[in-house]
Amino acid sequence: MSDFPRFPPGFVFGAATASYQIEGAAYEDGRGPSIWDTYSHTPGLVANGDTGDVACDHYHRYPEDVALLKDLGVGSYRFSIAWPRIVPDGTGPVNPKGLDFYSRLVDELLAAGIEPAATLYHWDLPQGLEDRGGWRVRETAERFAEYTAVVAARLGDRVPRWITLNEPWCSAFLGYSVGRHAPGAREGRGALAAAHHLLVGHGLAVQALRDAGVREVGITLNLDHHLPATGSAADRDAVVRADTLHNLVWTEPILAGRYPDTEEDTWGELITGQDFRRDGDLELIHRPLDFLGVNYYRPIVVADAPYRESDPARRVATDNRYAETAMPGVRHTAMGWPVAPETFTGLLVDLKEQYGDALPPVHITENGSAEDDEAGPDGTVHDTDRVSYLRDHLTALRAAIDAGVDVRGYYVWSLLDNFEWAFGYDKRFGIVRVDYATQRRIPKDSYHWYRRMIAAQRP
Repeated sequence: MSDFPRFPPGFVFGAATASYQIEGAAYEDGRGPSIWDTYSHTPGLVANGDTGDVACDHYHRYPEDVALLKDLGVGSYRFSIAWPRIVPDGTGPVNPKGLDFYSRLVDELLAAGIEPAATLYHWDLPQGLEDRGGWRVRETAERFAEYTAVVAARLGDRVPRWITLNEPWCSAFLGYSVGRHAPGAREGRGALAAAHHLLVGHGLAVQALRDAGVREVGITLNLDHHLPATGSAADRDAVVRADTLHNLVWTEPILAGRYPDTEEDTWGELITGQDFRRDGDLELIHRPLDFLGVNYYRPIVVADAPYRESDPARRVATDNRYAETAMPGVRHTAMGWPVAPETFTGLLVDLKEQYGDALPPVHITENGSAEDDEAGPDGTVHDTDRVSYLRDHLTALRAAIDAGVDVRGYYVWSLLDNFEWAFGYDKRFGIVRVDYATQRRIPKDSYHWYRRMIAAQRP
């Protein structure tokens, strides 16, 4: 049996990164501050006091990184655009040097025969907009559409695939409810308002991209496959609440043009008394898409639990009468996430069964694992666990295709080790190791395996 799963002709293989996680150059060429600059510079919020000030220095080293992509043999590269580089305060004057950087990157990719795939928002909101309410307020969605139009006007002739938002669940709930991501808020209704305004911003950005005439428009969601801890009715009900929070809050408006019918049981008075939805919002959010991006890493095992938060206004994210529990009998990554590739197949098949023809073609826009890999004396990195993870998840992805799910592409997360948000530089997801002291790039065994896997797809 071949070590490599086989995929249909035309299937796109790629690699992914994100602006704040790799670019560095935080104070250069007119870039404004983002909420992640503020958050990472606040003592005690990020491991080791790490920041994205330098990260992988991709801003200066992008030709070297594009050369790695070319050698890897990928057909596409997913990167994100830093809003504060383009509109430093989130609104007002446009920074031409920021647009110039991404234009150079796109040209470098095209010269290497690599298709650019641009994400417009990967969590680095301009601090100026957060100071005016952030995603809690509708103005941020409107400013996002203006920024989208500016970027599409400059790059839309050369970038064929566009993603409006990356993982809005993290932006809304980790950012505004749990407080583990920027801006670090711990709110109830504010988090639900943020979720809705992210959806509104998505809808407005889709329209701006259509107006610019780009080829493909989509959104990336980190959808989770939830499993009950036991067969009890209480645990099965907890799965429904978890699924509402993680998945349905996004997929129902985007794919079905409705709000989840389980939202009142999940959020109670926070949603029944909301004042942030407007007539026409669902039609705005439910615009046709060319693809759905799905990020997938691990399943979540859910058990029923009482509220752990006495303040009803905080009962939004982790306090929704459920708790994540361990998944016995499987390996866990350095993030503590269970490795169960069959759940990857299950998630995609369930998604197809739930939405049918309303589900557009799917691109797996992130999949990968953080592992405790170290460079040996000769500089090599033998990340056997990551190779196994990638092989098994690509095999599971092929099984979903065989089951009838229209999957068109796969992007490994990540090309480079990088700033892993609140974990700082402690967690390494890259198939290329970065020695942060020297910025040396060291392809790992997983890089070479992925390279051979892509090559094996050729006729």
